[in-house]
Amino acid sequence: MATEQVSLKEEVITWRRHLHENPELSFQEVQTSEYVYNHLKSFPGLEVTRPTKTSVLAVLKGSKKFSGKQPVIAFRADMDALPIQEEADIEFPSKNPGVMHACGHDAHTSMLLGAAKALSDKKDEICGEIRFIFQHAEEMPPGGAVELVEQGVIDGVDYAFALHVTPYESSGTICMREGVLCASNDDFEIKVIGHGGHASTPELTIDPIMVGVEIASNIQQIVSRKLPALQSPVISITKFNGGSALNIIPDTIELGGTIRSLDPEIRVKAKGFVNQIVKGITETHGASYEIVWHEGYASVVNDKEAVRITREVAESIVGKENVIHVEEPLFGGEDFSAFSQKVPASMQFIGVHNEKFGKAYPLHHPKFKIDEGALQYGVDYFVGIATKLCCK
Repeated sequence: MATEQVSLKEEVITWRRHLHENPELSFQEVQTSEYVYNHLKSFPGLEVTRPTKTSVLAVLKGSKKFSGKQPVIAFRADMDALPIQEEADIEFPSKNPGVMHACGHDAHTSMLLGAAKALSDKKDEICGEIRFIFQHAEEMPPGGAVELVEQGVIDGVDYAFALHVTPYESSGTICMREGVLCASNDDFEIKVIGHGGHASTPELTIDPIMVGVEIASNIQQIVSRKLPALQSPVISITKFNGGSALNIIPDTIELGGTIRSLDPEIRVKAKGFVNQIVKGITETHGASYEIVWHEGYASVVNDKEAVRITREVAESIVGKENVIHVEEPLFGGEDFSAFSQKVPASMQFIGVHNEKFGKAYPLHHPKFKIDEGALQYGVDYFVGIATKLCCK
């Protein structure tokens, strides 16, 4: 490996460690975005702007011309962290109590910074335009991607690309899937309003606990009895709170959960069934209710041609044997869907586990960590796509 490449590899690791030590939550990425902005401004040939308060856009316009349409591509990295207290055994833990890069966004950002630096020196070899999007607030719906799309950051873009780390595959692998990659995610909160009283005379009450239990049970039957088995979403009740004394039936209880869907029509139907069940059961028992929906992200759908491009590049970097086909879509949510709904897109996964770590902790876990040796593969991946599409 050339000395220049080694230097860039070391820089990428340095950037990632700084970001890891200084995580910021969604819509609060003030120092993070300033750090990214200042580095991008130091690279030659980039036009750097701030589409929103805590996001950054760098544009590289190539000076090479060729006959035909000039390609325009976009790369995206997210920058926000999670409200998690870090427990990972590393030398550079988070300095912000209760905040941690537990989803690898520090890695995403540093890899794309590395690609931006590598490509900024190749302006004379590039035709068309490359946009480097450093996005805020992926972790908090409605998400930063929607806001950036509204700001026009992908207007005129031919393809959009992104990478996400995965702790389930080893460093030196890249995981590929065509079609639906991630599920839509919608959360709900239900308040059941009954009429409390003493536990010795339940006949004088409208017991919201029993109504809530019936609601929870019936919601679980949506998947098994209301929707086609091969299209069924994942519906989970994740919260059930009520009561404060062992001899008192409370006036109200609260429950809630989430729906993860792969099909947009099933997404709508599942939400409709939840509303129907809550209304019907509470009315049957003489109770009332309040339901609040927190609409999440649509499904990420990977375009066939965009995936072909990324697969060829991935195979050239890690070898065909290390490009892993992802058999089934994932039920996690990702706001890259805002980009994939507008332009042909490909979001794929890069392995970051090292067997020396022992157990692989999942995303959003306080002990999550990555093999920094994987970062260079991510840099090469973005540079490879740019070279394939914009160096003709």
